[in-house]
Amino acid sequence: METREAAERFVRVWERAWAEHDVDALLALYAEGCVHRSMPFREPHRGRDELAAYLRWSFADERVVDVRFGAPVIGGHGVAVAEFRVFAEEGEGPSTLAGCVFVRFDAEGFAVEARDYWHSVPGHQEPAGSLFLG
Repeated sequence: METREAAERFVRVWERAWAEHDVDALLALYAEGCVHRSMPFREPHRGRDELAAYLRWSFADERVVDVRFGAPVIGGHGVAVAEFRVFAEEGEGPSTLAGCVFVRFDAEGFAVEARDYWHSVPGHQEPAGSLFLG
């Protein structure tokens, strides 16, 4: 599968599945032996089982209001990058999480490595200066 096709599928599924907390749909995007880093200084989640546990933990107290992913930017060697923004309601009230994901895909279109960089703020607000969220 071409990187562009894999990346477009990745952001389309993430946008819908995050809003619905559909862990199974998200896991179907990843290779069995994937490595996912949710923050630069956290230990990586290795394999689908660890990724599933992380996703369930992340979604536990979150009520999603709106999820948006930008069009992926395609690089060489099976790599793509996409921005995202999530409006949610949590214990403290409304929040916004915004960031980007770097993904490397294998020849079959599965994510073998993913790395997220994100920040959250209270309230619902669009990220300033976003390049790709439109």
